[in-house]
Amino acid sequence: MSSVATHATITGPRTRHLRLSRKFVQTFSVAALSAALLTAPPAALAASDAAALERRVAALEAELELAKRELAAAQNAASEAELKSAELEADLEQAGNPQADKITLGPVTIGGAMRVNYVLGSYPGNADGPSRGGNGGNFELDTFRINMDLNYKQLVGKFEYRWYNGYNFIHTGWLGWDFDNGSQLQVGVNRVPFGPGPYGISQSWFFDQHYYVGLADDPDLGIQYVTSLGNWDLDFAYYVSSEWDGNGTSQDSARYTYDAVEWLSAIEENGDLIAAPPNGFSERNQFNLRAIYGFDDIQVPTAIGVSLLYGQLKGRRTDDGDRWAASLHMKNNWNNWLLATQLTKYKYNIDADNPWGTDALVPMGAYDFAWPVAADAWIPAASLSYLYEANRIPWLDSVRPYLEYSTIVKQDSDYSDSELWVLGAAWARQGWYIYTDLAYANGNYFVGDDGDNYSNIFRGVGDFGVDGNRKWNYRLNLNFGYYF
Repeated sequence: MSSVATHATITGPRTRHLRLSRKFVQTFSVAALSAALLTAPPAALAASDAAALERRVAALEAELELAKRELAAAQNAASEAELKSAELEADLEQAGNPQADKITLGPVTIGGAMRVNYVLGSYPGNADGPSRGGNGGNFELDTFRINMDLNYKQLVGKFEYRWYNGYNFIHTGWLGWDFDNGSQLQVGVNRVPFGPGPYGISQSWFFDQHYYVGLADDPDLGIQYVTSLGNWDLDFAYYVSSEWDGNGTSQDSARYTYDAVEWLSAIEENGDLIAAPPNGFSERNQFNLRAIYGFDDIQVPTAIGVSLLYGQLKGRRTDDGDRWAASLHMKNNWNNWLLATQLTKYKYNIDADNPWGTDALVPMGAYDFAWPVAADAWIPAASLSYLYEANRIPWLDSVRPYLEYSTIVKQDSDYSDSELWVLGAAWARQGWYIYTDLAYANGNYFVGDDGDNYSNIFRGVGDFGVDGNRKWNYRLNLNFGYYF
């Protein structure tokens, strides 16, 4: 993750200091030699004192060489400090990577996290989906995960596996190479480059609506090349498929992020829903391009970017299709304020001759559950946050309050938009990271179940599809996570 604010803040004063140091060395060498010649009396220039003058010049040259070495050391220290500060600021910008002791085995670093939720919201009956919560408030397991990082010379890699209540799956698993010019190659299950950052525009536990249609924090299986050219940050990627299905009870949805999946749908006969054999899609041959330009030397450092996606869909008991998505996004940093905005258009081109009987809905799945999603839509999203570093509070390192809004604006006029508001804050203290979120939505599967009619799931009613109920739900979510 790049940080425009970091570059603008760190390099300015430090660069001026180094320039002054170089000027001092040059001035010191000229002035010192001139002073030695001009202040010496005529007798000192006699042949009998030539040796003394030579010794004086040699001493001055030694002092000059010492000053040059000190300048070089200062430059190296400044470069290392800048790099460390940039990495720290990148973590703080997203504020999702608390610092804690980890296990180091040679070039491999092992860590992990455990998170639990407290949930209270619009749940008139029992919860019937993963992480959906329940009536009256209760604690529930969010996730347990293991992380591994490899750093051996220029060979790098990441691995992450997650366990949830009743299912588990791989999140990340790739090997890569750091090139001398700062570029990096990743091969394996890596995060698809789409949107302004690794988690889109969001700072919250819920993310924004991009996540629920597979366009934020989406790991797939392929190869990615990351590089920079001047103020440009560029990502090129090819994915042979989505990440593979994990261990769960669903047909194809034991996975972290939403993908087009195969599912067990149903057909309607004489008013009754009859289960159909497995059908749906799997993602194939996806291409991604992301380009972000950073305006560093302005009063409000800004990063403006574009993300493009095209991929094929391999059909099961239906014809093959394809999909595409295009997005404009921007980040604005002003002091500790961060404004992130994004506008995306996506479309799944599929045939209506399929078991679920429409080309306006596509089956997508995650968290061991599949759900119909609008096949053609716009997604505007915005997030405003402020990072407060609590230097004077012993029990708190930082807190980031935020307000976020996103909506799925469906092209089918019979479908209602799916809106999501999130007001909350993320609290960090050493290995602890706590989200306190209040979400309010009229079309999000993870926010309430008041008014949902699950007998109509195969008709796409509710949440990301038809959203015919238009029922607003709320969810208070407290997420306690410890990262080790």
